[in-house]
Amino acid sequence: MLLEGIKVLDLTRLLPGPFCTMFLADFGAEVIKVEEPGKGDYGRWSPPLFKVTGTRHLVVNRGKKSLTLNLKKPEGKEVFLRLVRQADVLVEGFRPGVMDRLELGYERLKEANPGLVYCAITGFGQDGPYRDRAGHDLNYVSIAGVLDNIGASDGPPVIPGVQIADLGGSIMALVGILMALLGREKTGRGEMIDISMTDVSFMLGINAAAQYAALRQNPRRGGERLTGGKACYQVYRTGDDRYISIGALEEKFWAGLCRALGRDDLIPELDAPPARQKELIEILQAIFLTRTRDEWVQVLEPVDTCFAPVLTMDEVFRNPQLQSREMFLETEHPVLGLLTQLGFPIKLKETPGRITSPAPEMGEHNAGILSGLGYSAEDIDSLRQKGVV
Repeated sequence: MLLEGIKVLDLTRLLPGPFCTMFLADFGAEVIKVEEPGKGDYGRWSPPLFKVTGTRHLVVNRGKKSLTLNLKKPEGKEVFLRLVRQADVLVEGFRPGVMDRLELGYERLKEANPGLVYCAITGFGQDGPYRDRAGHDLNYVSIAGVLDNIGASDGPPVIPGVQIADLGGSIMALVGILMALLGREKTGRGEMIDISMTDVSFMLGINAAAQYAALRQNPRRGGERLTGGKACYQVYRTGDDRYISIGALEEKFWAGLCRALGRDDLIPELDAPPARQKELIEILQAIFLTRTRDEWVQVLEPVDTCFAPVLTMDEVFRNPQLQSREMFLETEHPVLGLLTQLGFPIKLKETPGRITSPAPEMGEHNAGILSGLGYSAEDIDSLRQKGVV
């Protein structure tokens, strides 16, 4: 596979880091998940659970190896430095300064391996007045101005159904790692990648941020072109209390929609002023309440317009488009049995991704990894007795 021969040390937990390194593992990198003995990544036990294991853990940690290692003990640091000398990439998600206090910060590790690509994913980045603050996804999108733009115009900000900062930060980390690996081919040197999930969230809110940067105008929650201010780009309730999304932003798509709804008279009003847009939304809402969601799908499917039924996750897993794209993969777990895995959103024709193994048990690969570093069976047993692994 494309990343075969790349060795990654993953010190992260929960979602942002593991989601990033999942893609590296999917395309052939050897990803070693370094976990604290006795505790591990608590994403393993975060609900919802499949039997006794966190469902998300089963996806984001697939294809990886697990090594338990106490980085506070001198022997643990030595094991880690041996790993670093062989590694290409390290990903960590601690607050700034933690790795330095462990005497395993970037400058120290760069001495051990000048070609190391070191990626730190944090809430606020390695500098700035907020660098030491605790936070979660919701807090980062709040600071970045994203949350203020999610919700109805007459209501409060709404918690997103997707972890925007976590996943956006993860993908930006992946991009940074791949750029740094490519750059290393030219320079022979590694790189320090500083990913702030707040920074990433700010850039993901590009429409609102660019508007303010140029015009010094605060976007209106639920009132802009792509946030609910237009009838042509809206979610409507249907007669069976389900929903349908309309994205008819362009004239031809709006015209097609209006004709399908029997309201040719509305075609000239695509870009009507805000007050009229509210009236148009009410008009379309009344129309969509006259049929069920699936009846509207049948009406609109032959029309050249942008629409989609709002699907539940049960419906998503039966959706023919996602099925044809192989986004659901049946796999066998040695302990949990048959599992449905999520497929690969990055599809490479010549070197496709592959799930090489299920998410590991904590410390499952201790013996193999340590022996590969030159430790004998007696050494490994001693490390275990001392609580190092």
